[in-house]
Amino acid sequence: MIHQTAEAVIIPSQSDRNFYERHWMTGFENTGDIFFEIGFGLYPNRHVMDGHFSVVIGNKQYAFHVSRRAPDDRIDTTVGPLSVTIEEPMRSLRFMVKDNEHNISCDLRFTAISIAHQEPHNTRYEGVHLIMYNTRFTQAGHWNGTITVDGEIHHIENATAIRDKSWGVRPVGEPVGGAPGLMNGEPGVYWNWSPVMFGDQWLHFATFQDPDGNPTQESCELVPLYDDPSNIPTGDDAGIIHMPSMSHHLTWNKGTRLSSGSTVNCSDKGGNRYEAKLTPFGRPFYMLGIGYNHPKWGHAVWQGELAMDREDFDLDAIDPLAYEHIHTHQRVTATLEKTAADGAKESKSGYGVLETIVIGRHDPSGFKEFFDGAE
Repeated sequence: MIHQTAEAVIIPSQSDRNFYERHWMTGFENTGDIFFEIGFGLYPNRHVMDGHFSVVIGNKQYAFHVSRRAPDDRIDTTVGPLSVTIEEPMRSLRFMVKDNEHNISCDLRFTAISIAHQEPHNTRYEGVHLIMYNTRFTQAGHWNGTITVDGEIHHIENATAIRDKSWGVRPVGEPVGGAPGLMNGEPGVYWNWSPVMFGDQWLHFATFQDPDGNPTQESCELVPLYDDPSNIPTGDDAGIIHMPSMSHHLTWNKGTRLSSGSTVNCSDKGGNRYEAKLTPFGRPFYMLGIGYNHPKWGHAVWQGELAMDREDFDLDAIDPLAYEHIHTHQRVTATLEKTAADGAKESKSGYGVLETIVIGRHDPSGFKEFFDGAE
């Protein structure tokens, strides 16, 4: 039984042109220089399906983009040589980019080591217009397979994996007509997301803030991890430790909006306190590579019946304050220190991802203009 409305499954529940459904995935070596990400989206009311694969190797970031007219069959998750195949729901999937004229390909399998954890709803208005209302679940795992760029094969073995699946409404595609939106008061965005794995648990922290630094949305949980996927329970709340109290502090590299580190403090209902310290390492991943803020290959933009392209970015020549480069992911090493209610302490170490996008003023960070860098 899968129907959620009185219409056939193929009919979206609403006519908003920005209704979407999307996979996002990342993977990286904890000790090497491979750092890759995947984006795959369906935008039924815009009749577009698109996909992206991008990988950082050394001082280069390579990107493959592909777009097509959206198929009517929702089982069809193929865009040119790119495909996503669900092998076992919530447990295993395969992502492929077959050999193509752009000489970027891969064959990667994701295996889950956690439940699919549902995050709080995202809701944002532009005046009286609802521009973001979506649901997302996030899941930890491992990647195995190969990535090939210009004939050089890179073997991926038990790489750290994080994925999400989201659906609903968000700003995508070509701008709609009418007068430009004024947002609500001062325009800008502050988003920080930090999924970090610590052996048998992973920390999941996320927050939106206004320009004054007041949280407009925030959540923090510790979610169990499992060595054997067959032990992963069903249900969202299995063993999760929810944090009713939380705060964070980001530091920034001078002259940029690229973070130099993060500290997350939180406490659970039992009075246990936690402090996670995140330290970026290696090259950052620019989300431009999978379509975010891309001037041409933005999500849901009509490119034609079938179109594909390749881009190579020299990471030594990137302008970190350009609009299209503000949104980044960084690999991090991390420590998690727990201080129990009785004063006992324990510490863990791990790896994860630090996502930041800050546009406009943000007083706690010291940003005063739209794109000024840290002092």
